[in-house]
Amino acid sequence: MAEVRFIEVDAEEAGQRLDNFLLKHLRKAPRPLIYRIVRKGEVRVNKGRAQVSQRLKAGDVVRVPPVKLPDSAEQVRPPVAQLPRIEQAILFEDDDLIVINKPPGMAVHGGSGVSWGLIELVRNARPLAKRVELVHRLDRDTSGAIILAKKMSVLRDLHQQVRDHQVTKVYWALVKGQWPKARTKVEQPLRKFTLPSGERRVEVHPEGKPSLSYVRVLADLAQASLLEVNLATGRTHQIRVHCAANDHPIAGDDKYGDADFDRWQRQQGMTSLALHARLVSFKHPKTGEQMTLTAPLYPDFDKLLMGQRINQKDVV
Repeated sequence: MAEVRFIEVDAEEAGQRLDNFLLKHLRKAPRPLIYRIVRKGEVRVNKGRAQVSQRLKAGDVVRVPPVKLPDSAEQVRPPVAQLPRIEQAILFEDDDLIVINKPPGMAVHGGSGVSWGLIELVRNARPLAKRVELVHRLDRDTSGAIILAKKMSVLRDLHQQVRDHQVTKVYWALVKGQWPKARTKVEQPLRKFTLPSGERRVEVHPEGKPSLSYVRVLADLAQASLLEVNLATGRTHQIRVHCAANDHPIAGDDKYGDADFDRWQRQQGMTSLALHARLVSFKHPKTGEQMTLTAPLYPDFDKLLMGQRINQKDVV
């Protein structure tokens, strides 16, 4: 029977999330199993309880328990038919990183009932890349620009840029009604909570974490407003909750949305969440060049705007 292992984090692994570290050292272990053993306290970092999202430091000692892998826990291989979809969505790629216009409805990684996601697709499409890791995340239903690093040194550099607020992420959101043009800032604390059903949600709450969104109206539609949102903080569901809490929910939001508004959206031919990571800007870790990449809208979002006589190329 396998024994408990104590693994010291080296300099190359420093800055990595605990779940990604465990996926490397517990090969073929499905992500839900990783989450479960961390949640149960079987994984320890420096003898203390750990969180899957915590970043490891060089010299940390991780307790890795023996695990029994289910018979089906083979290496996940996404459908080959999905690979061209990713190739067509590449906004930028070199030997260090890749920026992709993530399709709506695609999870960033497998787990919680999802067998594969964006990261598995990219790893499958780029087998020669030593390491491919997510620099940041997008909700499954949110489309748009997302950065992936191909080297740990690049990942660490970009994570530091995120912590130093040097990475700019700009979103487009289609919201119900006419957003007041004078309301250019939403500063409301956000807190996670769990419904009796077990579903996780986020709400505005005085005991929540400070959360700040900057908002600009790009266009007024008959039933809606097209907003540009720049995040000063990056809380879970921040844009969705900030919009809904101000009585302007995002179209197609199955957690915080409005049924009548969603019906209008479907009549325009769009069923997905109308939230798109339009632009990402950062300094290239190797060349020092300032990279600014714009992600075109996917067809259903673009078609809705065109039906309202709004061309995304003309919006500034």
